Amino acid sequence: MATPPPPPLGYTVTVSPPHPNTPTPRPEKRPTPPPFSSPVAPRFSPQISHQDGLPSSSSKTSSIPSPANGIKTGSPVPQFSTPPGPPVFSSPLQPAAVPFRASPASPQPVAFSSGSSLPTSSPLYRNGSAELQSEASDVAEVSMLSRESPCVLFTAHKVLKHKKQANVPSLGFGAIVSPGREVSPGPQIIQRDPHRCQNCGSYVNLYCNILLGSGQWQCVICGKLNGSEGEYIVPSKEDLCNLPELSSPLVDYVQTGNRRPGFIPVSDSRMSAPIFLVIDECLDEAHLQHLQSSLHAFVDSLPPTTRIGIISYGRTVSIYDFSEGSTASADVLPGNKSPSQEALKTLIYGTGIYLSPIHASLPVAHTIFSSLRPYKLNLPEASRDRCLGTAVEIALGIIQGPSAETSRGVVKRSGGNSRIIVCAGGPNTYGPGSVPHSFSHPNYPYMEKTALKWMESLGREAHRHDTVIDIFCAGTCPVRVPVLQPLAKTSGGVLVLHDDFGEAFGVNLQRASTRAGGSRGLLEIRCSDDILITQVIGPGEEAPSDTHEAFKNDTSISIQMPSVEETQSFSLSMETKADIKSDYVYFQFSFQFSNIYQADISRVITVRLPTVDSVSAYLESVQDEVAAGLIAKRTLLQAKTASDAIDMQMVIDERVKDIALKFGSQLPKSKLYQFPKELSSLPENLFHLRRGALLGNIVGHEDERSVLRNLFLNASFDLSLRMVAPRCLMHREGGTFEELPAYDLAMQSDAAVVLDHGTDVFIWLGAELAAQEGRSAAALAACRTLAEELTELRFPAPRILAFKEGSSQARYFVSRLIPAHKDPPYEQEARFPQLRSLTADQRAKLKSSFLHFDDPSFCEWMRGLKLVPPEPR
Repeated sequence: MATPPPPPLGYTVTVSPPHPNTPTPRPEKRPTPPPFSSPVAPRFSPQISHQDGLPSSSSKTSSIPSPANGIKTGSPVPQFSTPPGPPVFSSPLQPAAVPFRASPASPQPVAFSSGSSLPTSSPLYRNGSAELQSEASDVAEVSMLSRESPCVLFTAHKVLKHKKQANVPSLGFGAIVSPGREVSPGPQIIQRDPHRCQNCGSYVNLYCNILLGSGQWQCVICGKLNGSEGEYIVPSKEDLCNLPELSSPLVDYVQTGNRRPGFIPVSDSRMSAPIFLVIDECLDEAHLQHLQSSLHAFVDSLPPTTRIGIISYGRTVSIYDFSEGSTASADVLPGNKSPSQEALKTLIYGTGIYLSPIHASLPVAHTIFSSLRPYKLNLPEASRDRCLGTAVEIALGIIQGPSAETSRGVVKRSGGNSRIIVCAGGPNTYGPGSVPHSFSHPNYPYMEKTALKWMESLGREAHRHDTVIDIFCAGTCPVRVPVLQPLAKTSGGVLVLHDDFGEAFGVNLQRASTRAGGSRGLLEIRCSDDILITQVIGPGEEAPSDTHEAFKNDTSISIQMPSVEETQSFSLSMETKADIKSDYVYFQFSFQFSNIYQADISRVITVRLPTVDSVSAYLESVQDEVAAGLIAKRTLLQAKTASDAIDMQMVIDERVKDIALKFGSQLPKSKLYQFPKELSSLPENLFHLRRGALLGNIVGHEDERSVLRNLFLNASFDLSLRMVAPRCLMHREGGTFEELPAYDLAMQSDAAVVLDHGTDVFIWLGAELAAQEGRSAAALAACRTLAEELTELRFPAPRILAFKEGSSQARYFVSRLIPAHKDPPYEQEARFPQLRSLTADQRAKLKSSFLHFDDPSFCEWMRGLKLVPPEPR
C-alpha cells in the first residue's frame, strides 16, 4: 500500500502539497565500476501504458507529493478537454504521515569533524560549526538536504558501521537519483569553472575543510589538499558562506559558450530543436479519425516558433513540403531501402521546405492531416507494408542537414534536443529494420535479430545527433515491441502503448514535444572509500573512458545518458566494504549535460550521512517508500518473462521473511516473527508489487507487462512508487478528498473513489451514489478534476477511466485493491479505522457488494510467511 492507514476519521489531503524529499552525503574514495544494469527491451501488445510523477503520503520521510515528473515550462500543458471547476482540497486534519522536511531558510551548519588531517599553522574552517550538538546537526543537515536536493533519495538517512549488519541483502542500502529533476526554488548557480580535486576529480563542497590563510581545501572523498587559485583566501569564515558551493549541497555550474561549429544561438530553444512527426498511413478509418483529431489539436497547442516536419509512411515515404501554401504536397521516396545520400541532398538543398515554424505553416499542417486517407487494400493490419525504419532515417537525415527554412534571409541550423515522434498502428514489416508479417516465416528468428541490431544502430545514430525518438503505438494490432524498443531506448526516448489514438495519445504528443530535457548527459558518482556501488539500474550505460575528464586516482562510476529528463531516474545499490570507523560517509553526484538552451550544465550534489552502531537507530532512519522502490527495481530487472515474474514473487516472499529474521524479533513461546515496527509500510508496498501489474496477473498480456516493466525501470521515483503501490482517495461531501489505504474496504456504495496506479487512474462510483444523478455528476466532475491535477505533468500521460460499481470495467479497479473482507473485524479496523463508524447492516451491505477474488489478503500473506503483520502507523 502506498500510504499508511489514516486515523479513525481519515484525513483530507491537499492535491498539490510542497515537495519534501530526502537526499544524503558521504566521505572518501570509490571502488571499481559496478555491473551496470540497463532495462531489457520488452514485449507488449497495443493496449495501455503511460507514466508520471506524483505525490505520496508516507509513514517515513521520503514522501514526494510533487508534480515532479513532467514538463516544467512556464505554463501548464494544454489539455484536450476542459475539466470542470476544481474541487476544494482542505489541509490535512490528522495526517497519517508527516513528510520528513526541514524548515530552516538557509543551510544549517554541520558539526566539526575531528578527523582533520590539515596542518594547523593557518586558520582552519570546516563549513560548519562545532557548537551544535551532533544529533541536532544531523537532523538539520538531513532536513536541509531534503529541501534542497530532491534529486537524490537514500533508502536510509544513516549508515550502519558494522559490515555484516549493513550488508543484509534482503533490505539493502542505496539511492534513487533523478538527474533531470527540476529543483524548486532552484539550485545555486555558478557561472565559472568548478574547483575539482586534482587527485580524484571530486568537486569542492560545503563539507570540505578550508585553510583560510592559503585558500586550500581538503577533498572529502580522498582527503587530498587542493588549491583554489586564491579564491578561498578570506579574512573570516563568514566570507566563505557567501560562496554557493560552500553553503549549499546542490549547485549548478553553468557555461553558456557553445563549442559546436556553425551553431547559431536563438532566443527560443524550440527554434533550434525541430519536431518531426512520422505518421503511419496504414490505418483503418476509425483509428485514422482519432489520430487526425489528436494531430490537429497537437499542432494547435505548439508555441508559434516551434519548427515542425511531417512524414507519413506505408510502402513509400512521403515528406511533406511546406512551401506550397495551403496545399498538401509531398516528395515521395521508396521505403524498401535506406535513402541514398544523393536523395537526401536533393531534399536538403532543393527548393522544398520540410521544417517550418508553426506560425507560418499551421494551415498547411492542418491540410496535411485532413488529407490522410484510410488504408484501402483488403489486408489484415499486421500484414500491411510499413517502412517505419526508412521514414525515421529520412527524418533524421533532414534534421542533421542544414535546414532549407529561411527566416529574414538567415539560415538556421538545427541545434540539439530535436525530437522524432512516431505515431504507429502496426509493426515495421517493410524495408530496413523490418520483420516478416508472420511468426511462422522460416527465417523469422534471424530476421528479427538483424532488425534488432539495425534499430539499435539507428537509435545510436540519432543520439549522436542529439535527437530523441519517441514511439507512440495505438490500436489493436501487435507492433512487435522487441524490434521497436531498441530504437527508442538507445536514442533516449520512450515507447508507449495506447488503447487508441484518442485523448491520452494526444496528451502524450503534447507532453513529448514540450517536456524539458538535456542532451549529452554524463552522471558521475563518487563515494567514500568505505562504500561500494554494486549495481546501477536506469536509462544509460557505462561511459567509455574517453568521454569524460580523467584524474590521477579517479575511481568514480561514470554513466552515459542518451537524454536527461525529469521522467528518469537511476537506482544505485550499495554495500560497505568493511566496518566503518568514521562518523560520516560522503557521496557526490555530478550530472553534466547540455540543456534546451544549449548551455553546458554541471549539477553537483554532495551528501553526508552519519554512521551509527545501533540497528534500531538505523531502522528508524530507513525510508520505507524509497527502500521499496529500490527493491522493486532490482526485482523487476530479473523479471524478463512470465515465468521469471512468478519466480520473483517467491523472491519477494523470501525477502520479507529474511528482513523479519534479521531485524525483527521472535514472539515468546511462538515460531512467529514480529516484522520490525520501524518498517511497517515496507511489506505492504512489496505485497502490492507481487500482486500488481508489474509482477502479478492483473494485466492481461505478457507484452503489456513487459512494457510496463521497462517504463518502471527507467521511471522517476514518484512514478515508480505509484506503479508499485496505488494511491486511494475517496470523495467526500463538500469537494474534499480523504486518503485511504488501498483496500477493497474503500468500496462503499455511497462514495466515489479515485485510484492512482501510475500508468492508470480509475474513478469508481458506488451504486447508491450513481443512482442519484445530481450527486453522482458532481462527484464524478470533482474526481475527474482531481485525476487531471494529479497527472497534469506526468509523462507518459496515464489513461483515466471512470465506471460504476458492478460494471465489467470495475474489475480494473477491484483487482488493484488489497482484498480484506475475509480478515477478522479487528484486522479490518486496524487498517481501515473508518469501518468503526459503520453499523452492522452497513458492514453486511459492503461485504455483499464485493466481487470476490482468490488472492489472499495482506494479513493472510504475512501469516503464511509465519510473520505477524506489522501494526499500521
